[in-house]
Amino acid sequence: MIAAAVSVPVLPLFDKTGAVPRTPFAPSLPDWPVLPSEALYGVAGDIVKTIEPHTEADPTAILIQALAAAGNIVGPGLHSTVGATRHTLNLFPVLVGETSKSRKGTSGDEIIRLFSPVDSDWSKDRVTTGLSSAEGLIAEVRDDADLQPEYAGVLKVMTREGNNLSPVLRQAWDNGNLRTLVKHNPLRATGAHISIIGHVTRPELLRYLSDTEAHNGFANRALWICVRRSKFLPEGGAVPASDVAALSRRLRELVDWARRAGSLELKRDEAARALWAAVYPKLSEGLPGLLGAATSRAEAQTLRLSAVYAALDCSAIVRVEHLRAALAVWDYCFASARFIFGDATGDPVADRIREALHGAGPDGLTRTQIRDLLGRHTSADRIGQALTQLAALGIASRRTVSTEGRSTELWTATEARKATEG
Repeated sequence: MIAAAVSVPVLPLFDKTGAVPRTPFAPSLPDWPVLPSEALYGVAGDIVKTIEPHTEADPTAILIQALAAAGNIVGPGLHSTVGATRHTLNLFPVLVGETSKSRKGTSGDEIIRLFSPVDSDWSKDRVTTGLSSAEGLIAEVRDDADLQPEYAGVLKVMTREGNNLSPVLRQAWDNGNLRTLVKHNPLRATGAHISIIGHVTRPELLRYLSDTEAHNGFANRALWICVRRSKFLPEGGAVPASDVAALSRRLRELVDWARRAGSLELKRDEAARALWAAVYPKLSEGLPGLLGAATSRAEAQTLRLSAVYAALDCSAIVRVEHLRAALAVWDYCFASARFIFGDATGDPVADRIREALHGAGPDGLTRTQIRDLLGRHTSADRIGQALTQLAALGIASRRTVSTEGRSTELWTATEARKATEG
């Protein structure tokens, strides 16, 4: 697959006198993620294979939205447990495109068309768009719901002072027990089964995802999915009605089975437990920066994905093939997060300096240039903290350069310095 071009915003850079612009250094970018074939298992894989030839949507967008819809339509009865923690099958995938032309919404339309014959009340009354406040969310989800918001709007709302949408969304992912802590007219919803499918462009995401939301557990409840247009169909496309009907019948079997099962715990068999024990240490590894903050629930996300795959087989037993499919999806999510967030720290000052150092290339920037770059509104202590963080993460390095007068501290992007030394 051909990696998509990514526009990395670079601050204005100057030469050592602070006057003459110079050519920015272009850091290397992670490859565009590739979906492992194991993810296309069972009903979910058949959905992708049936729809993909007839749409411009990304196959992974079709897959993840099919999994999210299946996990929502079965309701909160099906679950897996870890210790005392109960995990239902609701997912929060966020489709991230480079531009608004990534066909994020097209894939969702195909999934709604497929699931509509399965449960007309669900598709008509429980799938909605728009998300602007915690109160609006709770009012909407007195029963279960599948929300499809434009994610940039959600992120912008959460930056407003006093807005309590972020903690309520975290509650929605955790257990569905929602409440607002306002003194007058507090709202509650108990056991709401909420799935959220977000659509956002990468520039919007990086602009509006705040330091707080990145690190308070909001970002790691999402499944970050890179998507792009898969092909050009000037005349559009149409999945044959007979194919849609066949898939809908299989999904109807899922819904009927889930309703008969009621409250049912999905457990791994011996082979799946052995595989889980082998991959668990890797899933549990912590990573620094924004990438680490966005992917630190790898175990829980993989658990939920494996349970959805099992449910689609109408199986109370999570088998090896279900876990392998879930691990394949998580691999794509992790690679997507790495592509989206790269070496960003989530600290706005540190990330602004990081971008500037990448732009400066092997020449680097002095402390004075960094201070001027930030408009002299950032204290020396704050700059020092940001530089210390970049150095600790291995993103930037410093050296002392002798001049005619006193020596100068010069900071360089580690990647740029390695390229020069190489």
